[in-house]
Amino acid sequence: MRIAIRLLTVIALFAGATLAGAKEAQIAVAANFAAPMKAIIGMFEAETGHSVKASYGSTGKLYAQIKNGAPFEALLAADQARPLLLAEEGMAVPDSRFTYAVGSLVLWSADADAIDDGPALLKAGGFKRLAIANPKLAPYGAASLQTLERLSVKEAIEPKIVMGENIAQTYQFVDSGNAELGFVALSQVMVDGAINRGAGWIVPEHMHDPISQDGVVLKRGAGNPAISELFAFLRGEKVRAVIHDFGYGTVDE
Repeated sequence: MRIAIRLLTVIALFAGATLAGAKEAQIAVAANFAAPMKAIIGMFEAETGHSVKASYGSTGKLYAQIKNGAPFEALLAADQARPLLLAEEGMAVPDSRFTYAVGSLVLWSADADAIDDGPALLKAGGFKRLAIANPKLAPYGAASLQTLERLSVKEAIEPKIVMGENIAQTYQFVDSGNAELGFVALSQVMVDGAINRGAGWIVPEHMHDPISQDGVVLKRGAGNPAISELFAFLRGEKVRAVIHDFGYGTVDE
């Protein structure tokens, strides 16, 4: 009985020490990376005891919030430009920036019979609305316009374009049927290596600038062990496997 009590005491003391060392990380995450990040956060919290509070939105809007004093300690952006700007502006930890994922763009419809040949469909123009993310705020939106330009259909399709504030809202436009088609992140419609619903055309990489997504630690998070451990965790093989499962590429380091 005494041995059992002592064992329980040791376990309780160990758990108390773990909780005492646990910290909270407050991070800003690009909307396109919401699904994999939620899975990653669950893994990270279970493994480390730290907690992560994530806010999701367009990269442009998150950058503006950081500039205006939002209490984020790190940014996982949908581009490379904003993390680089934050570093140049002295708001980020030097040398903390790295590419955590490389995104893919897909022309998607909730109708399984809607897309057979993506380029031919866009050139024919037989649809009322095409949803894209705001190219001024979201790199996926900029990539969408570049794709339309590469196909020489941008001017013809512009009157049919409806813009979401971010890639999550763009997906909602298409998913709800408010737009027949939309350019969304492959990760939003991919499960186990395949598009799980509707129909899609994965845009070849040469049709737009690379969607390299960088993360950076902000000065506010420099002394937080939860942030440093999270960024180390993001570079690990287990997380890279999750990122690949959600339709992203990674950069060999």
